[in-house]
Amino acid sequence: MNNTGKRLAFLLEAAGLSCDREAGRILVDSVTADSREVEPGCLFIALSGAVHNGHDYIREAIGKGCAVVLSEKEPASPLEVPVVTVPDTREALGYIAAAFYGFPAEEAVMIGITGTNGKTTSGWLLESVLKKAGCIPGVIGTVNVRFPGEERHGQLTTPGPLELQKILREMVDRGVSHVVMEVSSHALQQKRVNGLNFDLALFTNLSRDHLDYHPDMDAYFEAKKKLFSRYLKSSGTAVIHLETGFSVFGRNDELVENNSTGSRWGEKLSVFLEELNCCRIITCGIGRGEVQAVNPDYSLNGIRAKIITPEGVFYLESSLVGEFNLTNLTGVAGCGFALGLSAEGIRLGLKELKTIPGRLERLDEGPLIFIDYAHTPDALEHVLTTLRPLVEKRLIVVFGCGGDRDKGKRPLMGEVAGRLGDVIVLTSDNPRSEDPENILEDIEKGLSGQPVHRADCGLTYLRVQSEKGVYSIVQDRGRAIKEVIAFSQPGDVVVICGKGHESYQTGRLGTVFFNDRLEAIRALNRVDQTC
Repeated sequence: MNNTGKRLAFLLEAAGLSCDREAGRILVDSVTADSREVEPGCLFIALSGAVHNGHDYIREAIGKGCAVVLSEKEPASPLEVPVVTVPDTREALGYIAAAFYGFPAEEAVMIGITGTNGKTTSGWLLESVLKKAGCIPGVIGTVNVRFPGEERHGQLTTPGPLELQKILREMVDRGVSHVVMEVSSHALQQKRVNGLNFDLALFTNLSRDHLDYHPDMDAYFEAKKKLFSRYLKSSGTAVIHLETGFSVFGRNDELVENNSTGSRWGEKLSVFLEELNCCRIITCGIGRGEVQAVNPDYSLNGIRAKIITPEGVFYLESSLVGEFNLTNLTGVAGCGFALGLSAEGIRLGLKELKTIPGRLERLDEGPLIFIDYAHTPDALEHVLTTLRPLVEKRLIVVFGCGGDRDKGKRPLMGEVAGRLGDVIVLTSDNPRSEDPENILEDIEKGLSGQPVHRADCGLTYLRVQSEKGVYSIVQDRGRAIKEVIAFSQPGDVVVICGKGHESYQTGRLGTVFFNDRLEAIRALNRVDQTC
C-alpha cells in the first residue's frame, strides 16, 4: 500500500479534529513525533513527555523541512509552516497513525491480551490454536513481532502508535487474518492503541508490578480496564480469568496460606463489564467459569485436564508445566470458543505447542534447569509453587530485581523465595542506573524471618554438604549461574528467574549481550568437562 500523500484534513478527521481549509489541503508524506526523524513533507506531532517535550523541538523540525506541525500550544510568534493546535497531541497520534497507514486493523480480527503475567504464554498458545484452525496469525508481544516471513525483536511489549500501525499494515499486506497483541498497562495509559478496536480481549490476571508508574493497584487496574471499556468493540468478547486459590507449599512441602492473588481482579472486571453491558463475557478458570478445567494432573512432563465448555467437553494434554499454565491454557480455550473454533481444533492447537522462550523453559540437557521470566512476586510464587512438589532434593532459585523500577516488590520477592526455595542466590537483573548492591540489600530484607541463613562461605564450599535453608549473594549474574549449576546435585531443581527470553543486561555502563539460557548451557558444559 502507498502510504504517502495523505491530506492533512483526512488525517485529522480520523482523530475527530479539523483545521482551516488551506492547511487541510497539505499533502503529508510521513508522520513522526521524533524530531530526529523529520523529513521534507512530514507532519511533526509535538508530544509532552516525562523526559522530553516535543514542543521544544518544533523549530528543529521546521528546519528539517516538515510541512505542518501538530501542537498543544499556540506558537509565540509566526512560524514558516502551518501549526494546528489541539488539546492533546498524544490522544490524536494513534488515530492519525491509523489513518496514515490506511486503517490496517479493520482488515484483520484484532485480539488484545492484558494482565500482569501470562500475556506472552497466552499469545503463543493462541497463535498455535489459530494456525491449527487454518488461520494466518500475526503476533505483537514481549518476545518479538512475528508474522509470515518475518520475525523481529522490539523494545516494548506494545509498540508506539506509529510503529504499531506500520507493523499492522505489513501484517495485513502479508495476508495475516488474526492479530494477537500483548497490550501493556503503559500502552493503555499512554494511548498507544488509539485507533484500534478489538474483536476479542483476554484478561489474564493482576498482581503487583509497575507501581513505580501507577500510583497503586487500583490505578493499575483502571489502566487495564481500558482495553475492555474503551477499545473493545460493542460486538466483541471479553474473556476473563477468574482467580483460583491454588495450593502453596512451604520449603518442606507443608501447605501454607496463599495470599498472592490478593483482590479478585478478574471478578471485579467481570462485574464491571456486566454493569456496563458493553460486550459478551466468557469467564474461565480452574474449577470456575463457563470454560473451566477440572481434575488436573501435573508433572514435570506437563498437564492433563478435562476442559468443560458450553459447547461440550474435551481432554487437554500440554507439555507446559504447572497450575498457572493451566489457567493460561483455559483462557486461550475460552478465546478459541469466542472465535468460533472447534473443540478438537483448540485441543490440538494447545497440545502442539511444546515450549515458550523463557517461560518455565526446561533445558534439554543436564540436571533439571528451568529458565523463567518471573519478575514479580506473584509470578515468582507461581513458578516456585509449581516446582516445589516436584523436587526430590532441593529447589535452587536464582533471581534479582531490576533497577529504576518498583522498589516495593523487592522484599516481597525475597520473602517468596525464602519461603519456597531451599537455596536462594540473589544476583543482578538489569540494575540500570542503580547500584546493584542497594537492589540486593532491598531483596535481602524480605529474607528476614524466613527459614534461611546467609552462606557467606559461598556455594562451592556448600556443595558437598547438600545443605538447605541457605542463601548467598553473587552480584555477577554469569558467575551466579555458573556457581549454582556447579553446586547442584542429582535430584535438585534449578530455576533461573527474571530475564527469561531476554538477551541483554543493562547497567550503568550501558547494555551488553547476556542470555540466561546460554550462560546455563556454558556452565553445564564446564561441569561436563571436569567430570
